[in-house]
Amino acid sequence: MKFSEKWLREWVNPEIDTGALAHQLTMAGLEVDAIEPVAGQFDHVVVGEVIKLEPHPDADKLRVATVNVGADEPLQIVCGAANVREGLKAPTALVGAKLPGDLKIKKSKLRGVPSQGMLCSEKELGLADSAEGLMELPNEAPVGASLRDYLQLDDVTIELGLTPNRGDCLSVAGIAREVGVLNKLSIQGPDMGRRDAQILDVQIKDTLSVALEAPGACPQYAGRVLRGIDPTARTPLWLAERLRRSGLRSLGPVVDVTNYVLLELGQPMHAFDLGKLHGGIHVRYANAGESLTLLDEQMIELDDETLVIADDETPVALAGIMGGADSAVGEGTVDIFLESAYFAPQAIAGKARGYGLHTDSSHRFERGVDPQLQVSALERATALLQAICGGEAGPVVHVQQADQLPVRTPVRLRRVRIARVLGADIPVDSVEDILQRLGMKVRNPDRDEGRGTRDEENRVWEVTPPSFRFDINLEVDLIEELGRIYGYDNLPASRPRITLAMGARPETRLKPADYKRLLVDLGYQEAVTYSFVDPKLQQQLDPQGTALMLANPISAEMAAMRTSLWPGLLQTALYNLNRQQDRVLLFEQGLKFIIQDTELKQEPVLAGLLTGSLLPPQWGSPARQADFFDCKGHVEQLLARTGHGEQFRFEPDDSHPALHPGQAAVIRHSDRVVGRLGALHPALQQQLGLSQRVYLFEIDQGILTERRLPAFVSLSKYPSIRRDIAIVVDENIGAQKVKDCIEKAASGWLRNIELFDVYVGEGIDSGRKSLALGLTLQDLSRTLKDKDVESELSSILTALDRELGATLRE
Repeated sequence: MKFSEKWLREWVNPEIDTGALAHQLTMAGLEVDAIEPVAGQFDHVVVGEVIKLEPHPDADKLRVATVNVGADEPLQIVCGAANVREGLKAPTALVGAKLPGDLKIKKSKLRGVPSQGMLCSEKELGLADSAEGLMELPNEAPVGASLRDYLQLDDVTIELGLTPNRGDCLSVAGIAREVGVLNKLSIQGPDMGRRDAQILDVQIKDTLSVALEAPGACPQYAGRVLRGIDPTARTPLWLAERLRRSGLRSLGPVVDVTNYVLLELGQPMHAFDLGKLHGGIHVRYANAGESLTLLDEQMIELDDETLVIADDETPVALAGIMGGADSAVGEGTVDIFLESAYFAPQAIAGKARGYGLHTDSSHRFERGVDPQLQVSALERATALLQAICGGEAGPVVHVQQADQLPVRTPVRLRRVRIARVLGADIPVDSVEDILQRLGMKVRNPDRDEGRGTRDEENRVWEVTPPSFRFDINLEVDLIEELGRIYGYDNLPASRPRITLAMGARPETRLKPADYKRLLVDLGYQEAVTYSFVDPKLQQQLDPQGTALMLANPISAEMAAMRTSLWPGLLQTALYNLNRQQDRVLLFEQGLKFIIQDTELKQEPVLAGLLTGSLLPPQWGSPARQADFFDCKGHVEQLLARTGHGEQFRFEPDDSHPALHPGQAAVIRHSDRVVGRLGALHPALQQQLGLSQRVYLFEIDQGILTERRLPAFVSLSKYPSIRRDIAIVVDENIGAQKVKDCIEKAASGWLRNIELFDVYVGEGIDSGRKSLALGLTLQDLSRTLKDKDVESELSSILTALDRELGATLRE
């Protein structure tokens, strides 16, 4: 909301300067974003009148003007503006004047003709960013008067950054109410006799029928016919200036008056060209397939959830948002229909954005407009229009569905609750005074119902908010109002009193920092990516998952909630690879969002990405590209931090569409899948434009939060014995199955199994492979003999042959 300080001070004028006023508004919750002067810095600029105009003798585009500036002698000024003419009154900079941009006016000659000043445009005075000619002043402007004084340019505009709950302050009247309450002053509304004619009596009987066919969305509509307005009338300079200082351009008297009332009272209005309407007004929902060309020449296709204003034939306006071009007021309009309506916020909210629009009207209706304002705003606009354009006004047609209008219900307020929330003991009289100054009805049930009066500490009130305060529904809302009006600076400063208790820190708890440090030691860097991802990329990486789509995404590439952390890591890796960073190791801890049985579940996971050289370039070891087993080894080190890494199983898996079928695995724990890892599928790698092989992993973070405490195990004082065996098994049998079979068949002597070689090639049948394993045996009570070892190996080999078809390699 942007407004002129002088305009505000005509409503309420506290004895404080601009800075104090801005601080006061900010501390009351109406944050001041900017304070700017309404015009550039200039002096010695007066109202001048062109009394004579002659052609320049040596320049076709220049003319020599004789300008009366109220001095003893008129000035001769050379001017090239297209709109300069005899009788024109325009700002005139005298010799010695200083204009914005450090422009100094001196006596000069233009193509040989002396010039004693300068006729100015709005741009040259800092009143506008651009101008097509001289600034034209009204005929009644006093010649020779200081322009700054005449236009009251010693003024500033104040811009507020209002929160959505303060729609009542989207007007000068609303801000004046706040300033009046803060300074304990009454406000002065529009003075109809100061600049405008008094509201005239109804001169004609013409009306237009109004039908509310969607009373839930529009329970109140008021309108009136005005005939015979002057189409040549111009907007008064004072009104155009107030619009300019509020960030709006002057577009003609009718539109300017509706915009003025919107800024002054907060009630959006619209004027139709009466001659372009066919029949009466219908407030209804659009029919599917209907279209409407808006004032900005944009044609939109309407849906059946869009509220429109229609005549007997077709929609003529997008209700609460923008009027239609086909019924708009134009240069030749003499008869209009002026409307003022109340639309329910829920009926307008989001509709403008759905059509790619945002207007001053929709901004206010979405937040809530006072349902008691429509008729008075209509009368105010009528008075302004008749003062500017003349015309005859018909009676007000006021149609309402009373049971659909919002009702402000009383809110119970307890004094003890005020003290508890604010930490301040506000006197009873001050509480009632603040609430009443805010326009609320305050009732003491005990006193009013003859039950006596409770002690002040336990006082209870029933407070009914005014019609323009949609944001007050709870007791805490009232307490907030008391706090900001009483003054946050006046609330006592005190330290919170809390009871400290030492929290339990189980030794079995594994903190995220523990496994993050491990990954950093392995060369990884932590990444933090958005939870919003590209739906197309997510579909490629997780086609089986159901993503939650955002209703109002930041962009089309961030329209879905991630079902995996891989999309963000892959985009980060691609960004780095495109900038010649060939070695990328990343990890991220975060949430993924899964829809299961129509419910959204947030699951914490740890994910990582590995591509390029395993180690940085160095002389101590040759460069080697990272592979699947490096990725798997890193994951195994993570799982080992839990103290029960042997309980996790890696099983080949070719079911995930984003991973390479021959280089992918699932991680199981107690028959539950707790993670995945593998190489990115080559086809997907090509689609993403990745120039090198990428490896990914993702683990359920829940399994990394608990660890097993170290426990002492008796050490044997007897020597261990190692036996190496080489067995031949089918290629599809993993080493983990072989280890599981050996552990099951072995006795308590087996201490360790180590796989140290895998061979496929000459001497091995097709479809088979050789696995070399080292078995370490040891007993706690004696030294094992050769026959013990041979018996143990015989049992193991027998089990391998029986369960896996393994044979001892010769």
